[in-house]
Amino acid sequence: MNTQLLRRSGVPAFRRITSRAYSTSRSSSSPCILCSHNLKSTPSRTIPSKPLSQQRYSSSWSATLNKASELVAEAAPSFTLNPATIVASEMKMLTKNIQDLLSSGHPSLDKVAKYYIRSEGKHLRPLVVLLMARATYNCPKIEEDGTKRDTISASINVPITSPTILQDFNPSYSSTTLTRSTDSQHLSSDITTQISPSQKRLAEITEMIHAASLLHDDVIDNAEARRGSPSGNLAFGNKMAILAGDFLLGRASVALARLRDAEVVELLATVIANLVEGEFMQLQNGTETISQKYSPSAFDYYIQKTYLKTASLISKSCRAAAILGGSTKEVADAAYLYGKNLGLSFQLVDDLLDYTITSHDLGKPAQADLKLGLATAPVLFAWEQYEELGPMINRKFSEAGDVEKAWSFVQSSNGLERTRELAESFSRKAIEAISIFPDSEAKEGLEQIARKGLTRKK
Repeated sequence: MNTQLLRRSGVPAFRRITSRAYSTSRSSSSPCILCSHNLKSTPSRTIPSKPLSQQRYSSSWSATLNKASELVAEAAPSFTLNPATIVASEMKMLTKNIQDLLSSGHPSLDKVAKYYIRSEGKHLRPLVVLLMARATYNCPKIEEDGTKRDTISASINVPITSPTILQDFNPSYSSTTLTRSTDSQHLSSDITTQISPSQKRLAEITEMIHAASLLHDDVIDNAEARRGSPSGNLAFGNKMAILAGDFLLGRASVALARLRDAEVVELLATVIANLVEGEFMQLQNGTETISQKYSPSAFDYYIQKTYLKTASLISKSCRAAAILGGSTKEVADAAYLYGKNLGLSFQLVDDLLDYTITSHDLGKPAQADLKLGLATAPVLFAWEQYEELGPMINRKFSEAGDVEKAWSFVQSSNGLERTRELAESFSRKAIEAISIFPDSEAKEGLEQIARKGLTRKK
C-alpha cells in the first residue's frame, strides 16, 4: 500500500491549523494552510498575440490534441455513476429502519421525532457512511478483529441492560426481536453487500444525529422552511421541536451503545459536543475576537466553526465506518480525512448557494445567512476588498439596510469566486485522501460525491 501518499495528505491537528495565519491577500498568491493549494486572485492580463506562423502551428496542434482527446474519452471510464445506486438496497431501507428506532408510545412525540426523517432530504451522511463501508471492505484489516466484528453485528438490537431496568418502550421492537438469533440471520449481508449490520446501523445513527441538529438549529434560527416544507418549530412549536431533537439524540445514543465499540461511541459522542460548540461559535460569530478591520483570524474562526458544525459528523462517521469494518489505523485515518475535507467543501458550497440560488430552488429563504447575522466565506472574502463590511459584521447586519449593502458588496467582489475555489481545493483533498484505497465502485462513488457536490443547486 502506498503509505507515502496518505502521509502527504494528512492534516495536522485542527487546533494547530487554526492557530496559524490564514492569508487571503488579493495582490499575490498565498498558500491556503488548510488545503495546501495556492488561491490566486490576480488581475486579468492581456496575452501578446503570436506570430502568424506560430498561430498556424498552434491551430494544427490544437486540432490534433482535440482529436486525441476524443479518442481517449471513448476509452475512458464513465463518470456518470450515481453513487446512490451502489448502496440502493441499504438506502431504500434507511428511512424505515430509522423510523423503527424512533418509535414511541406517545403519538405526538412519535410524529415530531420522525418529521424530518420522513421528509425528502439528501441523506448525504448515511450515503457516505455506507459507501465508505464498502470502499474499505477490501482494505487491510486488523486480523484479530474478525470475531469482534461478528459479535457486534449479531447484537446491535440486544440491550446491554435488562429492559425492565431501561424502561424504554419501543413499539417497533417486541421482546422477540431483541435476540441474538434474529440478528444473526442478517449476517450474510456482510458478504453479499460488503456492509455489516453494525455499519448499516451507524449510517442510521448518523442521520438521526443530523436530524436532531436540524430540529434544534431551526428553533435557534426561527426558521420557517426546511426542505421545501414548514420547519419543525413552525409545524409543532419550539418546545416540541426541542424535545423531539433531544429524543432523537437519546435514541441515537442507545443505538450507538449497542454497537459495543468504545472508540466508535467516543467518536460519535464528541460529534454531539462539537455540534453544540459550533453553534455557540456561530451565535457569537467571532465578533468578540476580531476588529472592524479585516483580519485573517476571522477566517480561522469561520473554518473552525464550520468543522464543528458540519465536517465533524461526516469525518467521524467515516472513521467509525472503517473501524467497525476492522480496518487498520492507516485506513481509518484516510476515511477521516476524506470526511473532514468533504464536510468543509460541502458547507462552503452551502454558503455559496445562499448568494446564487433563489429561495424556491434552495428550499429555504435566500439571504438567510445575512439575515441571521452570519458572516460566511463570501462575506469574509468580500471584506478584504470593502472595509465597510467590518462594522456590519460586528453588529451582525442588524441596522436597516445592512443586509442589502452586504449582499451588494459580495456580488461586486471576488468573494463568490474565491469561495468556490476554496471548496474545490477541499474537494480535491477529499479525493486524494482515499487514493490509497483499492479501486472499486464504492471508491468511485465517494469521488463522485466530492466532485458533484461542487455543482449542486440545493
